[in-house]
Amino acid sequence: MKKKVILIILLVFLVLLFSLGAFYVWGMGAVSKEEELKTFVIEPGTSKSDVVKNLENAGLIRSQYPLLVYLFFSGGNIQAGEYELSTTMKPTDMIQKFIDGDVLIHSMQVTLVEGKRLTDYADVLAENLKFTAEDFLTQANDRSFLEELVSSDEYWFLTNEILNEEIYYPLEGYLYPDTYEFLETASPKEVLLTLLNHTETKLEPYKESILNSEYTFHQILTLASMVEKEANSESDRKTVAQVFWTRLHENWSLGSDVTTYYGAHKEIGVDELTWNELYDSNPYNTRLTDGSMNGKLPIGPICNPSIVSISATLSPSDTNYYYFVANVCTGEVFFQTTSEEFYQKNLELSNTCAAN
Repeated sequence: MKKKVILIILLVFLVLLFSLGAFYVWGMGAVSKEEELKTFVIEPGTSKSDVVKNLENAGLIRSQYPLLVYLFFSGGNIQAGEYELSTTMKPTDMIQKFIDGDVLIHSMQVTLVEGKRLTDYADVLAENLKFTAEDFLTQANDRSFLEELVSSDEYWFLTNEILNEEIYYPLEGYLYPDTYEFLETASPKEVLLTLLNHTETKLEPYKESILNSEYTFHQILTLASMVEKEANSESDRKTVAQVFWTRLHENWSLGSDVTTYYGAHKEIGVDELTWNELYDSNPYNTRLTDGSMNGKLPIGPICNPSIVSISATLSPSDTNYYYFVANVCTGEVFFQTTSEEFYQKNLELSNTCAAN
């Protein structure tokens, strides 16, 4: 009796094994003998399992499961892009095509550097993708598009504050700096949505702190963009943030050159400011001495900051400085509590840099 049970179990196992083998062989065959060409797009960041599911949904493979098994044991990285596939192709040939990157339309890697402006991003994207910088800026400033973003539940960090008509570029600061991969035919809108989706992911760990802050995220991001431009190290950024917060609470002007340059559409370290630009009454210029910018932030971010600067702004150092000055030769930042110390350090650094 025991031998019979063992024999039955063995037969069932063999039948099951044969059935699975037959199913695998069937599943790894072409879906048709009649050739039909189809365009198949793999978006950047798509997982292998999603690629396989999409192949099945497109009617290009018989079943996703045999191919998933094949991919589990095989190597190679699938490349994003737009491919031309045929219904007479075997799934393994399709996968090899993806690994080889045999595409109709290529994907492009684009690096957007922290601390750069939206206009800089427009130039970099235009160099790599099939639209112009003007196309990108037009989409980024499109009122209907912006209103859709603000009303969407997907982007909790975007509010009506970005719709202020005095802001130069409403999405300035909100496009997280990183290396991205796009299809070269991606539209400005698709690119912007990809960037905003990544921003949402990067902000998620800080969401509770942001929502519980006495300041709006737009204000936090604005200050973070200033911190990004004023200091390089994490510790310096935390202390710079402390100085700015303290000056705001004391109803002082922030007196930051980087905001004045942005307000004048000029780049610090590259362009010179005229006297009129230095004291131009625009909503970005925190160097105004007439009291109109006392206790106020610029109207919006002046660059796209890193998460380090955002974190530093949310958690400034526990210090009590009112001033800081940077050594333009080395990037080192010095902090002071009195105006006398500040002016003395400025003089010292001016002499040092002039000597070098």
